Amino acid sequence: MQERGSLDSSAGVPCARGIARGSHVKESDSRRRKRLERLTVWVWTICYNRLVIFNLERNNAVSMSAHSMLCERIAIAKELIKRAESLSRSRKGGIEGGAKLCSKLKAELKFLQKVEAGKVAIKESHLQSTNLTHLRAIVESAENLEEVVSVLHVFGYTDTLGEKQTLVVDVVANGGHTWVKAIGRKAEALHNIWLGRGQYGDKSIIEQAEDFLQASHQQPVQYSNPHIIFAFYNSVSSPMAEKLQEMGISVRGDIVAVNSLLDHPEELQPSESESDDEGPELLQVTRVDRENILASVAFPTEIKVDVCKRVNLDITTLITYVSALSYGGCHFIFKEKVLTEQAEQERKEQVLPQLEAFMKDKELFACESAVKDFQSILDTLGGPGERERATMLIKQINVVPDQPSERALRLVASSKINSRSLTIFGTGDTLKAITMTANSGFVRAANNQGVKFSVFIHQPRALTESKEALATPLPKDDTTDSEH
Repeated sequence: MQERGSLDSSAGVPCARGIARGSHVKESDSRRRKRLERLTVWVWTICYNRLVIFNLERNNAVSMSAHSMLCERIAIAKELIKRAESLSRSRKGGIEGGAKLCSKLKAELKFLQKVEAGKVAIKESHLQSTNLTHLRAIVESAENLEEVVSVLHVFGYTDTLGEKQTLVVDVVANGGHTWVKAIGRKAEALHNIWLGRGQYGDKSIIEQAEDFLQASHQQPVQYSNPHIIFAFYNSVSSPMAEKLQEMGISVRGDIVAVNSLLDHPEELQPSESESDDEGPELLQVTRVDRENILASVAFPTEIKVDVCKRVNLDITTLITYVSALSYGGCHFIFKEKVLTEQAEQERKEQVLPQLEAFMKDKELFACESAVKDFQSILDTLGGPGERERATMLIKQINVVPDQPSERALRLVASSKINSRSLTIFGTGDTLKAITMTANSGFVRAANNQGVKFSVFIHQPRALTESKEALATPLPKDDTTDSEH
């Protein structure tokens, strides 16, 4: 019994130890797994935290970059508004379209300020492509040219299909002889559009140039087509510049080289949207190299234009040229209100120097009807000094038969358009001469009917010498003050 007991007890020992050893192994594996799980969680937590920090830093950097760009755009907008306002004041009577340009700039500033205030959410890329770039180009173009008469001027013309179109000319300078298109887009974008790789509906610069040429041929200034300048403020590729120059358009800005994409075959892979038959065209693609500037063409301070050397004198100009008001007889208060007003205008601004400056070195013409009616008025109202000056003036003029142009004869008669004016302006049109006149009403009325005459408009002066006897001379003090 004892041996069995000892055997049982001895047999039971190894079994107990084996069970204990097995439990220890299982417990160690469990702890190992837990430690591994904890380690994995710890690693992932660190990675996640670092990723979160990285994204926050990146977003902060982007946010700071956008904010910096926004502040810069606002500063530029404010500066451009000041420059545009100064530009409008630089010409007596203002620059046509100057208020429109200022209005567009103020609208851009207002939008940017809304973004700054958090009222409008936009991407950084949108800040880079605001209208500010184009408006800035317009201001800088106008600042670099002489005799700017208008900005953002809309011209009407008929296209090659006979349909009526409109064209916006950014700057009209040199008294109307120069048209400028200011272009703020980057050379790369312009070049890609030209190659047919722009967005649907994008019009290439070359196509726009064709529109400008078509419109300019229908809008002669003093019988010459306006000279066209394309001003590039973010460069232009050399092939495009050459094409524009071949068309007769002047180019301003940096002209940059292009590289063939044959040197970069990896860039010749067609996109998913391109069909298989486009393969050969890809070989013609070039890439703009902005770093390689081939030429930089700046605006000249003056651009030579074909100046018309013929002048046609209207009756109002003949009268103004010989009027006593134009020769010092403006220091009176006349019984007729209109004469008193003209005398006051003359004291403020003399007309004769303007007429003589325009007529200098030009060939003078007047049609028979104008001279005949002028003589009739002179015989009725003219004083001795005015008649003497008229005799001397007529000797300097080529008196020609009435010969109104066809387009003048197409005008429909109205209160502002009578047969005498048609004859005078139409004769000047036939002679390809600039008609000098104070009859601005006729010019506007004709323009409203689509007939634009080449004119030099001045203030009117009546014959007053015979009226001086009944007029009240101005006190010397008033005369002195008005002259200063």
